[in-house]
Amino acid sequence: MAVYGIDQGRKKMNLSETDKRWDLVVIGGGITGAGVFREAVRIGLKVLLVEQNDFAWGTSSRSSKMVHGGLRYLKEGRFLLTRTSVKERERLLKESPGLIEPLEILVPVYSDHGPGKQALSLGLSIYGLMAHEKQHTYFESREFTAMVPGVREDKLVGGFSFYDAQVDDARLVLRLIHEAVLAGGTALNYTQVKEILRDSKGSVCGVTLSDFETGESVEVQTGTVINATGTWAEKLHPSPKEGLHLRPLRGSHILLAADTLPLTKAISFIHPEDNRPIFATPWEGSILVGTTDMDHGQDLSYEPHISDEEFSYLLEGLNVHFPSLSISGNHCLSTLAGVRPVLSEGKLSP
Repeated sequence: MAVYGIDQGRKKMNLSETDKRWDLVVIGGGITGAGVFREAVRIGLKVLLVEQNDFAWGTSSRSSKMVHGGLRYLKEGRFLLTRTSVKERERLLKESPGLIEPLEILVPVYSDHGPGKQALSLGLSIYGLMAHEKQHTYFESREFTAMVPGVREDKLVGGFSFYDAQVDDARLVLRLIHEAVLAGGTALNYTQVKEILRDSKGSVCGVTLSDFETGESVEVQTGTVINATGTWAEKLHPSPKEGLHLRPLRGSHILLAADTLPLTKAISFIHPEDNRPIFATPWEGSILVGTTDMDHGQDLSYEPHISDEEFSYLLEGLNVHFPSLSISGNHCLSTLAGVRPVLSEGKLSP
């Protein structure tokens, strides 16, 4: 177990050396837990963050590396959600330069499938208004193909560019944890919460911690626990409503060499099988392609991985829109997959 604290810095320690009383214990060292950790420390609480693996080990390091403003919610009529997402995107761009940067995205317009020019123009205009600036440009087909070598030209009408943002997801988590530690918080990784403890009245009174490396266990006292474990949440706390459970959904990606798909800007295209948008984005000298959206039936104790079906799905989408490049599995450098929780019932927010 490594401990991060204002007095300790980063070092190995025995779990028995940890303070036994806390104002708040946050379980889960992903982006949600890290954000809660930092904000709670900022308001003066004595906070302990615990993570059972590396910080950002789970979904928070396996994303599409995008901070989107909710463009896809517009077609569902969820204008307030889009507005909120745009405001948060703009705030993050201002707060975290270097980790979160503007990302130009190109969108081809075809006459035989996908949204048309007028529909996209309207949606992107509304999207820009929510950011208080015009953020999109339309290009005729000749201009568009010059920007995207190899893109399918058959029935191509033209295309748009607009802006969202790109994030180094794992480093953002680590920055938040580091800032909280500098402000007085303590963070432990490779430490599992085995049980949330309750008193005779049923109120939370502490947690049992276990060190993965040594097997050592201790109990610490706290009146407040925040379960920020995402898909793993119900392992510690049952659903408060009968029939309402977390549904794990897997999003998978493939990573291609930059010379296989020579993009200088991100592109979003519609997959012909299910009309879902797929993104191909320059990332760390390569091209990240995704994502899928499938029920995850694998054991959550193991790292998620892409299925053969998902792999074929992403390659199909690429070859429909870049037919001359003949992209195959042999061009794949690596894959990554993350699991996100949604509710299994209704339209309630997860």
